[in-house]
Amino acid sequence: MNFASVRIITDDVDRLVEFYEKITGVSAERPAPVFAELVMPSCTLAIGHSQTVQLFGAGSAVAASNHTVIIEFHVHDVDAEYERLKPFVDEWVKEPTTMPWGNRAVLFRDPDGNLVNLFAPVTEEAIKRFSGRR
Repeated sequence: MNFASVRIITDDVDRLVEFYEKITGVSAERPAPVFAELVMPSCTLAIGHSQTVQLFGAGSAVAASNHTVIIEFHVHDVDAEYERLKPFVDEWVKEPTTMPWGNRAVLFRDPDGNLVNLFAPVTEEAIKRFSGRR
């Protein structure tokens, strides 16, 4: 089994696609107006319109209501990404901070309120833990 993707359900696909293209530097593939994928070497971030929820079961997902999942991106330099993204991010949750488990992280919300974490391992133990994962 291979982990394939994380899908965000939204009422505004274009807005989220534009946001994540700026965040990741990856251009989205748009096989349908109600669906997009940002394909990266480690995983795919899919974005689907709330209209597509009916295909999975009415009410199975609700746009802009996530309060449990954090979308995480492993980056080279958290502080540089923080500076680069300041013009695009409206809500910062946590400015660059070194976490107790050895990652430097910055957290913010996407336009739908989903929590996004950019992190880089900075301690020797954390670097070792992530060695070969990228």
